Amino acid sequence: MYLGNKKRMKINVVLILLFLPFMMTGQLISGPMLGHVTYQEATVWVQCKESSNLQLRYWPADQIKSVKTTMPVVTASDHGYTAHLVAGELMPGTTYVYEIWVNGKKVKEKNEQTFKTPAVWKYRGNAPDFDFVAGSCFYINEEAFDRPGQPYGGDYKILQSIHKDRPDFMVWLGDNTYLRDADWDSKSGVYHRYSHTRAVNELQPLIANTPQYAIWDDHDYGPNDSDRSYYGKEWTKAAFQDFWANPVYGAGDTEGITGAFSYSDADFFLMDNRWYRSPQSPSGEILGEKQLDWLIEALRYSTATFKFVCIGGQTLSDAKVFENHAIYVSERQKLLTAIDHYAIKGVVFLTGDRHHSELTSWISPGGIKVYDITSSALTSSTNAHPEEPNTGRVEGSMVGVRNYAQIKISGDKATRMLSLHFKDADGKIIYTDTIKP
Repeated sequence: MYLGNKKRMKINVVLILLFLPFMMTGQLISGPMLGHVTYQEATVWVQCKESSNLQLRYWPADQIKSVKTTMPVVTASDHGYTAHLVAGELMPGTTYVYEIWVNGKKVKEKNEQTFKTPAVWKYRGNAPDFDFVAGSCFYINEEAFDRPGQPYGGDYKILQSIHKDRPDFMVWLGDNTYLRDADWDSKSGVYHRYSHTRAVNELQPLIANTPQYAIWDDHDYGPNDSDRSYYGKEWTKAAFQDFWANPVYGAGDTEGITGAFSYSDADFFLMDNRWYRSPQSPSGEILGEKQLDWLIEALRYSTATFKFVCIGGQTLSDAKVFENHAIYVSERQKLLTAIDHYAIKGVVFLTGDRHHSELTSWISPGGIKVYDITSSALTSSTNAHPEEPNTGRVEGSMVGVRNYAQIKISGDKATRMLSLHFKDADGKIIYTDTIKP
């Protein structure tokens, strides 16, 4: 059959448009990164250099013939060429191998990439033991945008130390990237900073094999000490959602990045300490009324042995310095009074921001024990603050070097306990303690 030149040209254009995603060379900038992993579903995040056609292939580690492939996702510039690929129809308690395919070609990795779904345990036996890592203040140097002088970031080997620990997951407690003054006044600047930070080489093995959860603080939300008045918070909210793979955002009908997830017999509440933050004053607010009410109700509802409340800044410390919650007297008192009034046991605040680590404890008037594990800094500068009048500081817990918190939950129902280790950049234990619910 003869086709005229115009008709052949039209067919060729259609074919090119159909197969263009597979003809491009698309490469990854960073990732893959494991996000939320549950009994039957896992989210994998990736970022490409350009618009690309992405798919996720996965199978049980012992059943290579049982391969599943996700529907294609095309990355777009508006989202920093990031994608969230969801592996579904998973079986609980199973290890899966996964691969990323870009434009019809497998991305070559040095090592096998895996994730494991949690085992179903309720009504069957004791809650499974588990461990996770928490940290904050993650600064990656970029000379063109950094202040002159001594580099602010360093010791990226800490990421390799965390990876060697093989935690079940990791929680980032804010300042997970540091927006510079050339970044926060444009969406392009915000996405550049998020992209540059995520692409550091030492990070890739860790995030490819360990699920990651995150909250934010001032430096990944906006300028230093920024509050609800920051004009670019819609840009940073969009970037946060594009670069992290938390299960939900805006829990409790809130507007920011508030979320939650559960693991074994622990609940994690991912709080937003920036979206509603007012200027500092005793009657001001950090969480805001709507978010605080949701948190109190969620804590009351929770039956978890440990209830981890993740907030960027210190909550239990009574030192009214920097951006501690103690400065916001009324809101802090409402939260602590609720914990006491409703006798909510097992509350542990996970906090960052301070460029030091420490353990703070508090006993309510009704005898309820509450703890605050402050973990900072991963790669930014550090400074011990032993002179601060934090009356609840556990003696000897102040750490003033780059470090991370390794937290282990173990024991049967009657002997369940939390083991805390602060570890330095080489993975060496520099402080340890135990907490009972």
